[in-house]
Amino acid sequence: MPNQKYKTFLHWSAEGGEGTKSYRSFARTHTITAKTKSGAEKPAIIATSAFHSLDHYNPDEMLLASLSSCHMLWYLHLCSENGVVVVDYRDEAEIVLKLDAKGEGKAERATLHPRVTISSGNPSVARALHKDAHGKCFIANSVNFPVECEPEIVSS
Repeated sequence: MPNQKYKTFLHWSAEGGEGTKSYRSFARTHTITAKTKSGAEKPAIIATSAFHSLDHYNPDEMLLASLSSCHMLWYLHLCSENGVVVVDYRDEAEIVLKLDAKGEGKAERATLHPRVTISSGNPSVARALHKDAHGKCFIANSVNFPVECEPEIVSS
């Protein structure tokens, strides 16, 4: 498989305000976009700092969503190849951030909690495929903190 390359575009503006004249003088809200292969704009993501607003996604949530999404996509792929028919997949993932005395920090760990409903296939295989999905997830392989997975398999 050839190397993949992706581009995103981030834009922040003082919008006629004072800009970064002081720590409290500027908004943290910014826009993240990307383009499709044909060059069309994808829907924008409005993002901000978790320390200033919970109204929009923050980078920590987007990192966690990337881990969860990548895991799910690999998992569904592997299920399709191993006779496990998934009809519903939900994940209430969480990330723990640790701040030091200076307010600097890092992600300490993330935990995925996928609840997978299958209509056919072996539930033991369905559970085991989470380990394989984790091993293939580009995002999980790129972070320097543990990503755990605590799946629940439900038969419909």
